[in-house]
Amino acid sequence: MKILLVEDNEQLNKALSTVLKRNSFMVDSAFDGEEALLLLKDYQYDVVILDIMIPRINGLEVLKKARANNIQTPILILSAKSSIDDKVYGLDLGADDYLTKPFNVEELLARIKALIRRKPVYEEKKELTYGDLRLDNEGSTLSCGDKKVSLMNKELQIMALLLENGEKIVSLEKISNAAWNVDDYSTSENVWVFISYLRKKLDSIGSKTKIKSIRYQGYCLESPND
Repeated sequence: MKILLVEDNEQLNKALSTVLKRNSFMVDSAFDGEEALLLLKDYQYDVVILDIMIPRINGLEVLKKARANNIQTPILILSAKSSIDDKVYGLDLGADDYLTKPFNVEELLARIKALIRRKPVYEEKKELTYGDLRLDNEGSTLSCGDKKVSLMNKELQIMALLLENGEKIVSLEKISNAAWNVDDYSTSENVWVFISYLRKKLDSIGSKTKIKSIRYQGYCLESPND
């Protein structure tokens, strides 16, 4: 398994690289955002560990550019910022997990292994349809007729899960496990945030299909043709 470690603090970078290598990971290190993007362009990784406060291009910009270039490698953000808003913002940009500094090395390893184990549901089918919606997983776009909108990483995962189940209720737990697979972020509040984003995007493309909330159970899709 190969990891890209993006951390500008040389001492911390060296320490983490040593720990990862001792746990049988191959590690490439980058010390700024430009170097990280070049490595992501030229090589494939199983996980990216990305610090936010890095020179030249900050970590959040690296994240946005990577997702814009359809790089779907799991990305774990490292940050000293620990507020819920900061975490949600990072996850909304396409991060798969968010770990605040200082952190326990054993927790970092557990998070990495969880990301490697997870196989996102949207990788199983290139295209999913329901009602007036069509999801192109390869292009990360959701369309209704001739209108389409781009989806970020977690939006894509959640929308794919809902489309696969249609009018069947998808539990909060199942959505959380599909999109995060990490207990710290598998909360109903975080799921609700991304559901609200998806609802706005459905409205933006004029879809008549709705995401219906089933109290204490989860979510499902509702089409006027049902």
